[in-house]
This record gives sequence, C-alpha cells and structure tokens, in this order.
Amino acid sequence: MLVANRGEIARRVLRTLHGLGIRSLAIYTEADRDAPHVREADEAELVSSYLAIDEIMVAAARVDAVHPGYGFLSENPAFARACEEMGVVFIGPSADAIELMGDKVRAKEAADRAGVPTVPTYTPETAEYPVLVKAAAGGGGRGMRVVERPEDLPEAMAAASREAAAGFGDDRVFLERYLPRARHIEVQVLGDTHGKVISLGERECSLQRRHQKVIEESPSPVVDAALRSRLGEEAVSLAQAAGYVGAGTVEFIADADDPSQHFFLEMNARLQVEHPVTELVTGLDLVELQLRVAAGEPLDIEVSLTGHAIEARVNAEDLRFFPSAGPVLLAAFPDGVRVDAAVETGSVVGTDYDSMIAKVIAHGPDRETAIARLDRALSQTAILGLETNVGFLRSLLARDDVRAGELTTSLIGTLDPPEPPLTDEEVAVAWASAQLIQRGDDPWQRVDGWRLGGVRAPSYWTLSVNGGDPIAIEHNLKGSDPFMLCSGEWIAHDGWAWHVTEPSADELHHAVGDGELRAPMPGSVLLVPRKVGDEVKAGEPVVVLESMKMELALNAPSDGTVTKLDVKVGDKVARDEIVAVVE
Repeated sequence: MLVANRGEIARRVLRTLHGLGIRSLAIYTEADRDAPHVREADEAELVSSYLAIDEIMVAAARVDAVHPGYGFLSENPAFARACEEMGVVFIGPSADAIELMGDKVRAKEAADRAGVPTVPTYTPETAEYPVLVKAAAGGGGRGMRVVERPEDLPEAMAAASREAAAGFGDDRVFLERYLPRARHIEVQVLGDTHGKVISLGERECSLQRRHQKVIEESPSPVVDAALRSRLGEEAVSLAQAAGYVGAGTVEFIADADDPSQHFFLEMNARLQVEHPVTELVTGLDLVELQLRVAAGEPLDIEVSLTGHAIEARVNAEDLRFFPSAGPVLLAAFPDGVRVDAAVETGSVVGTDYDSMIAKVIAHGPDRETAIARLDRALSQTAILGLETNVGFLRSLLARDDVRAGELTTSLIGTLDPPEPPLTDEEVAVAWASAQLIQRGDDPWQRVDGWRLGGVRAPSYWTLSVNGGDPIAIEHNLKGSDPFMLCSGEWIAHDGWAWHVTEPSADELHHAVGDGELRAPMPGSVLLVPRKVGDEVKAGEPVVVLESMKMELALNAPSDGTVTKLDVKVGDKVARDEIVAVVE
C-alpha cells in the first residue's frame, strides 16, 4: 500500500499497515528526505511535491492500494479518479462523493436535500456582518477570514483565495453567516460498500485559533444521549444521500448556549486529525476499518462509548501563534498516553508544511480524569530547538471555563498570552547551572574560575531569554533542577521551553529602529505590494509573508515613506530579519 502523505498521519497509517502485515511504500519530498515516516516504511520514493498526482501515480503503479491520509490529495477527486483508472484501490470515498462533499457550496445543497439544517450563505451584496469568507474546496481552517466591515471584504476574499489556491489548488471562496458565540461539534461516520453507514459518536472541537483546532475531545461535554442520537442521525442521513463509503466527518456549528440549535458546516471526506479520541472511546482502529471497508467487508460492529478522551495538538509556533522552525535538538514525549508524533530528536522542522508536529492524547473514565492525565502528559513533553505551544496548551487546560466545558470557537481569540511559570531571570540562572554542570570539572572548560581545593568561584553571565533584553547574573552553582531538560541554547521545564543566548557585543548595543518591519516568523515572501519611495499610511501592507500555510501581512507602523525594501516575491526570510523600513 502506498501512503500518500507525510508526518504523523503517515506514521499513524504505517503503524496499522505493519500490524496487519501489509507492505508499505512511502513518498517524500527533498525537504522530508530524513523524516521518520520515510525510514519506517518498507520502501520510499522521492517526489517533487505531495500534490504531484502524475509523479505519485507512477509510484502507485507498484501497489494494490493508496491511503491518502488527510490534507494534500486526500479530498482531491482527480487523485481518486486516477487511482480508479489505474485499478488501484483508493482508501476513501468515491471521486463523485469527494467532489460533492469537497465543494462546500454543493455539500450544503446536499445537506438541505437530506433535511440537515445549514448555515445561511451570502453574496457580497447581501452579506450581513460579521461574515465568514470560506474556501469552497478547503478544510482545516485554510482559506478562511472573518470580516467585520464591508470595506474589508475585497482584501479578505483575495487573501482567502490565494491561501485556498496554495493549499488546495482551487481559489474559489464563498460567504457564510458567522456565529461569534458558537461551538464546533462533529460526528465521525463510516460507510461500507453495501450501503450501510454508522455513527461513531461526536467530538467537541470548539477550542480553535485562526479556525484551526487546538484541543479536541470525545464525547462533547454538552451533548446528551438525545442530542447525540439526533446528530448521528443527521450525519448518517447526509452520508447515505451522498453514497458515502469509508471514514468521514460531518461538522456542525452549534449555538454555544443551546447546542440543540445547530447547523451543518461541512463534511470532510477523509480521516480527521482528531480521529484518535474516537478510537480511544470506541476501542476501534479507524484506519483498519478503512482498509476492511475498501476490501468490501460489511460493517458488522457494535459501537459503544467508554470513558472520555482528549487530544492536544502540539504546534511549532510561539505564543502569538506565529510559526517556528528549526532543528529538533531534543524530543521528549510522555509515557502512559498516546503520542502521534511527526518529529524525533534530530528532525528538522521547516516552513514548507503545516505547523502541527505531534498530538498528545489521553483517556480516562471521565472528563476530569482525562484532562488531568493530558495536563500531566504535556508537562512531560519537551521539544527543544524551536518554539512550540505546549506551555500554552497547559495554560488552556488550567482555565476554569475549559474544565467546566464552557467552550466557544472564539474563546482562544479573547485570551492574552499566558505567563510562563518562570521569570526570565530564573530561566537564565537555570540555563547557566546546566552549562556549568555539563562542562564538569575540566579546568579548561570551566567559566567560573578554577581554584585549588575544588571550591567553585562565582560565574558571571549576560544572557538573553527568547530574544529579550540582556540579563546580567552572578551565579554560584548549587546544583541543577532535576526537572529541567537542556540542549544547546534551549532549556525546558514543566512543558515550557526557552531559548537562551549569550548576546555578542554588537547585539548588546543594537537598537531596533521604530520603522523597521521585521519578520515575526521564518517563511517566504508572498507579495510585495509596495516599492521604495512609496508613501504609505499606518496599517497598510508593505510585505506579505507565507509560512506553514499561514499568510501574514507586515503593515506600516505609521504614516511615512518606504525607504528600504530589499525582498522580492519568493525570497526566504528568517525570523526577526528586517524586510522593510518605513520612515
């Protein structure tokens, strides 16, 4: 079987294939040459892109079946048809079903015909604000923008269209009613080739940032047995109307205070990122069920939900949710819970693909226990070498409203960045301690002065934590925190990680200019709408960057003139690099 994907989902599919004794063929791009999924497959072939259907089909000619994972080509009907024409089994629904459900406009029409309530759609002329711009062929939060004012609509539609074209090869967008106080609840369905479709319960996915899920759980804390039955019936009705075969997810947007008031959002014709929570509460392997359905076996299973499961997505991003990248100096994951990871020690996280690098999933007899187990697991998770959101995830789980199940899709957007558990000075002292211990008693390596008799002299450091102002410390080594992990310039504690550097003399004296526009994330230059000499108003875009499928405009900080602009479309920029100056 060919696994036409990468990262943690490729490894997840490979795990089931190996367990069933099925030989596997992976594909990889040059950026993923040393990725774990390449090593774990029985064979692997290089392709120019995970979207290159022609190249992938050359590899597919050697296999019996193709599993597309999620993202990339998983919801591309042309890929499914190419498999059908070659006589290779596509592990998923038919091309016609993908085409129907993948087109958000046609999918809503199908839901209306199936009697499933739908969210109202608009034209630019009839839009009621706030309005949501959505990619017609999108998913995973890509190509989505919330627009508050009519004058902002053209730019939002253009940006969403670019993002959709880059992510899905389809630039069509449409407008939909935006519910500011809403829950996101979805139902996992599975259909066989004999016309039977079943529901495997619902998932609560309301904790999102930028329309992308952060924490998911099953069952939902606000769905009772009656509503669960109703949601399941609606999801099954839609899937049956579409002639759906395989694993899929019917997503609903619901009133935050009364989830019985809900509307069809979209159907994802594939496996979902958050499928592990359903697997843990049902005890079923969804990938194995996908394979059995594709082999023509009838669905003859009893579905029952046991306990509660909750999943946290570990993303390569800072506390502002800007993408991060770099080498993984150390990857430490917890025991006793499920971890689906794309990286390991020695991996390199670039900006070419999605920012999610791992998932940590916990199960318990009830929601309170599951949350406690997930929080403890995250406290034992450390990925050093780049910034991640693990500390943020712990701060989110600690909130009273989250623990009470009072969730909305807009909650994260209202929060201030959390305060780390240690001050910058405490981090600097801990890092200095780790350095002294690692260097040992070799007098040529020590920086605290060597004395006859072994009494250590104080050491003096000037350190910067996460690029902040330099901190001068005098340090007397008294041992290290046993719960600290340190590798190179990175140190971790309790799920949080910090980058500690020793600034050079030039860096100590460098002052950031008020008009400098610096890249807040590594990435590529997508647009350069201005040129040197242009007059700009405060808030107008000067450069637009793209990283990990996210688009970000660097806007003029004040009225002025563009005096420096050395980048062009396609250029790669590093984090904190000066890309323009407005004076």
